[in-house]
Amino acid sequence: MAPLFTRSVSALFRGAVLSLTVVALAACGSMGGLYNAIPGDNRPHAKVDRARGMPIQGIDVARYQENVDFDRARAGGTHFVFMKATEGKDYVDPNFRANWERARDAGMPRGVYHFMTWCSLASEQAAWFTQNVPYDPSALPPVLDLEWNNHSSCKTKPNKADALEKIRLMLEVMERHTGKLPIIYTDMTFHRDILEGEYFPNAFWLRSTAAEPHERYNNRPWTFWQYTQTGVVPGVRGEVDRNVFYGSTEDWLMFLYTGCDPRAVAALQATGRCLPAK
Repeated sequence: MAPLFTRSVSALFRGAVLSLTVVALAACGSMGGLYNAIPGDNRPHAKVDRARGMPIQGIDVARYQENVDFDRARAGGTHFVFMKATEGKDYVDPNFRANWERARDAGMPRGVYHFMTWCSLASEQAAWFTQNVPYDPSALPPVLDLEWNNHSSCKTKPNKADALEKIRLMLEVMERHTGKLPIIYTDMTFHRDILEGEYFPNAFWLRSTAAEPHERYNNRPWTFWQYTQTGVVPGVRGEVDRNVFYGSTEDWLMFLYTGCDPRAVAALQATGRCLPAK
């Protein structure tokens, strides 16, 4: 562990990083390859090759990935997991509680996501999220998953103004409940229809499986990139979405410490956000 922390981590957060990430990172020295990229994709696309070589790799899981072995995944090079918790106003992923506890016990940084639906009120969805997602200051920031509901019975597509109003209400409640600025996950279609050109202080997690995100999202800055849905990683049966964090190990430690993209920390701290957990 010593070489990791003797690099140029700023004095501002060196001690707190050590204390807040001890569970997740204590075993790094004995986990050969933990900070190396993990190869594995059933249908790799050459245009996302850069993602496979980046140092901080992660997965996202839901009920389709049963009995994830988070100890094995972490030992194999998975640094973080986002897991589905809630959807709409009345659905909880049946694997959420088990995933939440098992990832914690494995010392893997983990966060939740809420899948937004467009056939129920944002206030109802926000209440459902707060009812079912535990407050945990050690967790990663929550994620609001923003897509059109093409694979559900809900075919409603609100106009841009209505969608943005719902989104901002949901983000506000999620931030208030967790104490952390939520991350926005989205795909190309929803971004084009609703989010493009809109300012949010939130970090973005962008889906782009056949090109780098800047080519598909009009240069929208991103913190996380979902680069394949056909990934293969130790500890997960079958295929799984694979994701990458934008930066270095040092950037990742700053993210764990503040809950915010390191490039935005200074500006966001002026608003009272991104402060270390006490």
